[in-house]
Amino acid sequence: MPNLRIHPTGEVVHLEPGDTILGGLFKAGYAYTVGCRRGGCAICKVDLLEGEFAYNRPVADSVITEEESTDGTCLSCRAVPVSDVTIEMRDACLRLVNPFLRQINEKARQRAEALAAGTTNKE
Repeated sequence: MPNLRIHPTGEVVHLEPGDTILGGLFKAGYAYTVGCRRGGCAICKVDLLEGEFAYNRPVADSVITEEESTDGTCLSCRAVPVSDVTIEMRDACLRLVNPFLRQINEKARQRAEALAAGTTNKE
């Protein structure tokens, strides 16, 4: 299960398989400016600094240009990480709006890391 790191803050968010970047951030208690949430408006563009993703649905060339598709630009509402990823927000300001969801996400990340390491630590 991939982790999402936010540059430059270093915040780490645990993603469930199939989570989009936007969906994972929202489930972890974060918010930022988005538009349609369907891949048509391009308001949720972020820069991928490390890792890989795939789109869960086709994205129109008018939303992500050919140049952007090779320079690390991705639509957070459609991008599903296939590995750990590091992103940088563009004009949007990422805000923690629900600290309780963040705590739940942190515990899920710790459990996933313990399982990956072959240890079990029940809390």
